[in-house]
Parts: sequence; C-alpha cells; structure tokens
Amino acid sequence: MNVLVINCGSSSLKFQLINAETEDVLAKGICERIGIDGSLTYQPAGGEKVKTSLDMPTHTEAIQFVIDALTNAETGVVKSLDEIGAVGHRMVHGGEKFANSVIITEEVKKAVEECNDLAPLHNPANLIGVNACQKLMPNTPMVGVFDTAFHQTMPEKAFLYGLPYRYYEDYKVRRYGFHGTSHSFVSKRAAELIGKPYDQAKTIVCHLGNGSSVCAVMNGKSVDTSMGLTPLEGLTMGTRSGDIDPAIFEFIAKKENLDIDGIMEVLNKESGVYGISKGLSSDFRDLCDAADEGNKYAENALDVFSYRVAKYIGAYTAAMNGVDCIAFTAGIGENDHIVRAKVCSYLGYLGIEFDKELNDSVRGKEVTLSLPGSKVTVMIIPTNEELAIARETLALVK
Repeated sequence: MNVLVINCGSSSLKFQLINAETEDVLAKGICERIGIDGSLTYQPAGGEKVKTSLDMPTHTEAIQFVIDALTNAETGVVKSLDEIGAVGHRMVHGGEKFANSVIITEEVKKAVEECNDLAPLHNPANLIGVNACQKLMPNTPMVGVFDTAFHQTMPEKAFLYGLPYRYYEDYKVRRYGFHGTSHSFVSKRAAELIGKPYDQAKTIVCHLGNGSSVCAVMNGKSVDTSMGLTPLEGLTMGTRSGDIDPAIFEFIAKKENLDIDGIMEVLNKESGVYGISKGLSSDFRDLCDAADEGNKYAENALDVFSYRVAKYIGAYTAAMNGVDCIAFTAGIGENDHIVRAKVCSYLGYLGIEFDKELNDSVRGKEVTLSLPGSKVTVMIIPTNEELAIARETLALVK
C-alpha cells in the first residue's frame, strides 16, 4: 500500500509518498509560503529535485499541486489517486485524548480542536491539512499520528507539576511531551541494535534540533520527557529558553515593561542559543564556526546546550535506575560532532568509553560511538518520522 505522509504547518506542507510494505520512499517534497507567493519542491525517487513557483492561496491548492506532481505523466510516481491507499497526518497535540494513532473521523477532528489552546500554532494547521486532503480525497482513509501520544504512558509523578491540583483537573495542565513519533522510532531501533527486547531495554533518546527534547524509554514506554505542557520547557533550544525560574517572567516584565505576550515572544523566539550568543545565530553550524574563531558567546551557547543535555541524561538514568543505550538523533544529534563530544564528556561516571576519533568523522549515519568495552552503548540513530507515520497508518488501515 502507498501511504501519503503529510506534515502540515501554518504556511508549509511537507510530504512523502511511501510504499508502506517495502518502506521505499517513492517521492518527497515541500510546499512553502502558502498564502503568500507559494512554491513546490518535488523530487521523485532517483530523480532530480525541482522547485516551481505556484499560486497556492490555501492548503487545498497546495494538496492539489502535490497530487498533480505525484500523478504527472512524466515525473509522477503513481498513475492515479487510486494508488494511494491512505494518508498519514502528523498531529502535534492530542492532550490526554489520544494515547495511540487513530483513523480520523469528525469526532476525532473535534477532539483535536479542543486541544487547540495547548498548541495554537500547530493543531489548527494540522487540521487544515486534514480538511484539505479530505476535500480532494474523500474516499481515502486518513490517519492521525500524534506527537504527544507516545508520552501518555508517563506516570503521574513524571507529568504532574507542583501547582494546585485543580489546574490539572480543570484545564489539564501537565507535562505532555513532544517529538513522540521520533522518540518511539529511535528507541525501537536502539533496542534492535543492542540486541535487547524492546520491553526490556532502558534507552535515553536525545532528539536534538532547533527544537530539542530528551526522553527516557523504559521497557518500551516513555516514562519521562523534557518538554512539558508546551514545547518551551526542557532543554535550551535554538530560540526557546527551556527551563527557567518562573519568577523571571515578573522580573523582566517590570524591567522592560512587557505584557505576557511580550514575555512569551522573548522566551520562544529571542532566547535559547540565539539569545545566549547575543543574536549571532540559532543554527549550530554557525555557532560552531564562530566558536572555532574564538567567539566566547558562541562557545557559551554550545556549552549551555550540551550541559543541559548531559544533566537530563543523568536525571533519566536515575529515573530508570540505569541505562542501556543513549541515542543521538535529529539535525544536531546526527550531525554535530562537537555537541555530541561535549555531552559525552560528562558521562564518564556511567562507564562510557567514547570513540572520539570516530565521532569527529561521522555525520548522519547509524553508527555506534562507544567502544566495545563501554558499559553503556552510545549511538547515532537517524530519525525517520515519516516512515514511523507510514507504519502506523498501514497498521491501522489494514
């Protein structure tokens, strides 16, 4: 069965067409600047990547252009929509309503809408993608795969905040966690690679990108994760502050005469390594280059980020009373050897023997970075959220 995987943002739409049985990617691409001056980048398997400017005022037009590209007589990979058996949608926030992926119905869409205030930038955009696909492919089953679902196995001691309990009862204020599709995919692969049954392995997944999170996966279940009610909590990130003293809100608000919207703008878009580096960059490649040239602010940003990752690894080792494997994934985790080395420099107490020479030479490949005598295995495992969504979709539709 061919599964079309859709990851819909407010003004963008990423897609892959995957043969879910063979797991081959038939085509992939992205629609950008929807509603402004849109463009479609499309690449069939084995073919060239082509970018075309197109008028796409809404996501419905974007989906239509994707379908047109996939069925194009010359560069398409299927003859008609009949060859697309299902559509898998990345859905960001399912609250406590969804602990698993689901076939999308009107009731499901209503439940996702009820979580909009928990993810106001993501959930409405995800639903726009669903509605656009349903309009153009009314007879094709749609599946929702939620970023938060994997973390619904966390116990209360991990997800409750130190707030009046009524905030949880009345408003569902709790830790939800994100990147669940990635954490699930990588932790399963880690168990395979270390030769342990998934339900007996203790893995810490470090999903490190512009948005970053760490997850403790014990016996096949997420037992703790660094992001919280929103993706702002946890690690210092590209432009997000991560964990801070909440009293800073009031202190800065008074000093700078900011309201709550102004404070949230600072915490989400002006902080993280971007803020620490005095606005140099949120891109770790730029920070590494600048640090090599002696920029102390870039070096500070890299040190703060790596230190936070190492602290979470220590905390989650304690939470699981041990760890078998630490897996680095996502853009920074897979490609930034400097960050990986800085993080692992704190982990000698775990009996990790780290192959620094190998680490310095590898990017974006599945590889073991720890030496054979290491008590804990350290690995790079490239994430593949699209494939994970295709697998979930195939299982549900079948």
